[in-house]
Amino acid sequence: MKQEQGQQAQQRHEADELAAVQRILQAHENEPGALLPILHDVQDALGYIPAHTVAVIAEAQNLSRAEVHGVVTYYHHFRSAPAGRHVIQICRAEACQSMGADALLAHAELRLGCSAHGTTKDGAFTLEPAFCLGLCASSPAMTLDEQPHARMTPRAFDALLAQVAP
Repeated sequence: MKQEQGQQAQQRHEADELAAVQRILQAHENEPGALLPILHDVQDALGYIPAHTVAVIAEAQNLSRAEVHGVVTYYHHFRSAPAGRHVIQICRAEACQSMGADALLAHAELRLGCSAHGTTKDGAFTLEPAFCLGLCASSPAMTLDEQPHARMTPRAFDALLAQVAP
């Protein structure tokens, strides 16, 4: 009984996601080459690009599922799974690397218990690499929920986490 209810809830959720994607596709139906704007809008609306929507997007754009999937997986910005409640991005550009971003990322991975492109087991945090946050003069830099933080150290990272951790 509970398994059947869970399946029904999942089906309703997927139907809602497909409806959102259909609205986005309609908004872009007269735009040639609109795949990237469509994917951005889907991610903005849903938080990720659900696998079950790729075929619908491909058909609407007269592309193969492989082409759409290739774009989703090529660009680091797009997610194929929901992000955690908080998203941490650590800059991986040269200026930040030269000022300790590698050590900061290693510390974040240990502290969170997940690797880059991963989400903590409790779903609280997603850790992502970023390629230049525009804070080169104040490196290493990171964002927490899109808020920039500069001159980060492992200690400062831990303090930020303590502010938002449940």
